[in-house]
Amino acid sequence: MAKQLDYHTIREIFTRFRDAEAEPLGELNHVNAYTLVVAVALSAQATDAGVNKATASLFEVADTPQKMLDLGEDALIEHIRTIGLYRNKAKNVMKLSRILVEEYGGTVPCSRAALESLPGVGRKTANVVLNMWWRHPAQAVDTHIFRLGNRSGIAPGKDVVAVERAIEDHIPVDFQLHAHHWMILHGRYVCVARKPKCGNCLIRDLCQYEDKTE
Repeated sequence: MAKQLDYHTIREIFTRFRDAEAEPLGELNHVNAYTLVVAVALSAQATDAGVNKATASLFEVADTPQKMLDLGEDALIEHIRTIGLYRNKAKNVMKLSRILVEEYGGTVPCSRAALESLPGVGRKTANVVLNMWWRHPAQAVDTHIFRLGNRSGIAPGKDVVAVERAIEDHIPVDFQLHAHHWMILHGRYVCVARKPKCGNCLIRDLCQYEDKTE
């Protein structure tokens, strides 16, 4: 685990991220808050590309909680069969859809606690929805962000909650809204797990990772 970088270094890192891509976008396709919740829930232990392929036809017929209930679990399974853990995920999607219809009038709540109470929705999923749909500066820490935060010193921590707190505590406020998107994209495409592409890294000179590649 690298040491926590100082404020000025972190500001420079995120200035570079912003200059490279001012409005980073999440890669999960969705059409409303509900389909975003479903897409993020389905993405656990799956790739965004795989989820997008499965949900392309699903969201054409079930883009609201009630439509998902009308579709039924068996039909849902046929749409998402290519996604890992699809049976358990299908059960959770049906359960959360019923809760949204019966307790929230079919509307996705905009509080973290309410979102986390839904089956299959954990803290990371809740933070993604809060950030992408309601533009709250919530930090959704996945494996890519956890790796980048610890390697670079941007946000070191022993677990995802510690990394989330480090992001909130050390990244300047004006970068908070897009912080997790910049970090996830950098971790996914540059600071990859097995052989990071340090030669193509725009923050190479600021990163504390000791085993940089050429």
